Amino acid sequence: MSSTTPTSTALRSGHELTGIQPGGGVCTAIELAWGRLRRAFLRRFRPDYVRRMKLLRQGNCPECPHDVIDSRDIKFVRNVCGYHFRSEDDPFRWRDRLPFARAGLGELVIFSIALLLIVSAAMVGWVLGLPGWIATAIVGISAVLWLFVLWFFRDPERRVPTDPDAFLSPADGRITDIGEVDEPGFAEGRALRIGMFLSIFNVHVNRSPRAGRVIQVAYYPGRFRAAFHPKADEDNEQVVIDLEDADTGLPIRVKQIAGAVARRIVCWLRPGDQLAAGERFGMIKFGSRTELFVPADSSVEVCVRVGQSVRGGTTVLMRLRQGSKDTSV
Repeated sequence: MSSTTPTSTALRSGHELTGIQPGGGVCTAIELAWGRLRRAFLRRFRPDYVRRMKLLRQGNCPECPHDVIDSRDIKFVRNVCGYHFRSEDDPFRWRDRLPFARAGLGELVIFSIALLLIVSAAMVGWVLGLPGWIATAIVGISAVLWLFVLWFFRDPERRVPTDPDAFLSPADGRITDIGEVDEPGFAEGRALRIGMFLSIFNVHVNRSPRAGRVIQVAYYPGRFRAAFHPKADEDNEQVVIDLEDADTGLPIRVKQIAGAVARRIVCWLRPGDQLAAGERFGMIKFGSRTELFVPADSSVEVCVRVGQSVRGGTTVLMRLRQGSKDTSV
């Protein structure tokens, strides 16, 4: 195992979650502004639809600060709002069947429109006298960028291993470090950590390493160092998720850490949520880092090595040693 510097994230002040993407962002601001316009349009021109969706709305949100008409309005506040819609009542459930991350559909639409406008401008410029090679280059570069955005926000289905002793990788990427670190606020303050670097070419959807219950979710604003920087795990913006293993009661921690390019962390969990092994719970937009922690004295066997490529919800990072299931920390 590699030696690593102690991490001190838990010593910083965590912020209360205000939605699934606490760091905000330009695309989020555009989506939220569009949502306000859409709701105004629906109330003005489709009042019957608004009334019907209100009758179909489930749950409770006392003194709710969120303006909810249909499921699109719950996208960004699903972890802080008490309302939801049953699948059979949701006219937009088809979006979950797309091979792209639901949390990234806004970016897909925004980038597609922007690139289409650029291509259109290049064509108009060509008609008005812009050299053909310049117009062709603009169209070609735009096409490559569009394909990259499609590729980045892909969300493939995964066959989750049924091994009851397995700790699954919470992310796609490459193992950068394995070792014991100081982790204040977790277990006894000493943890076994496995760190993963996600390049811009990896799938960026995060998945639960084990079946368990969400104990705590905390957001820590911070810097945007490169994800492979030695102090990225200490200084960068991140979301920390604490789980209780459903089988053993073992505490588990997952960190989603922003990078120099990836500045937007998405996590839709709230305390009390029950997760299945390999279940999606969020994503990090563009290059980033994800870490998995278990108590240092856990009876686990590490199954990966530094430099190895892993796949979220599929690769087994650790496995409980035989006879350790009855031991909870």
